Amino acid sequence: QVQLVESGGGLVQAGGSLRLSCAASGRTFSTYTMGWFRQAPGKEREFVARISWIGGTTNYADSVKGRFTISRGDAKNTVYLQMNSLKPEDTAVYYCAATRGAGGSSAQNYNYWGQGTQVTVSS
Repeated sequence: QVQLVESGGGLVQAGGSLRLSCAASGRTFSTYTMGWFRQAPGKEREFVARISWIGGTTNYADSVKGRFTISRGDAKNTVYLQMNSLKPEDTAVYYCAATRGAGGSSAQNYNYWGQGTQVTVSS
């Protein structure tokens, strides 16, 4: 059974940093595109970042570009999201997602999802 488990969320002041982790199990995730999405209360789930399994190409939402960094662990079954210079508008539940395809920025392209981890940024 495929499982994605996020961790690392919490409460941080504006300007601070957090690192989210997503541990994948059940498949060989080294060949999967991994992504991070987030959903704030009353808003739709939105794309944050993705990393492809071919060459490790990364893409970011404009709102996080230059502040967030997505990366994979050496074993390729873990993906990280380093979040720096956090802003109150980054407050949301952050979800890890995986797909055998290219993924892109659309949530519907991802087949597997974690349960989410809360990130709260205070002003």
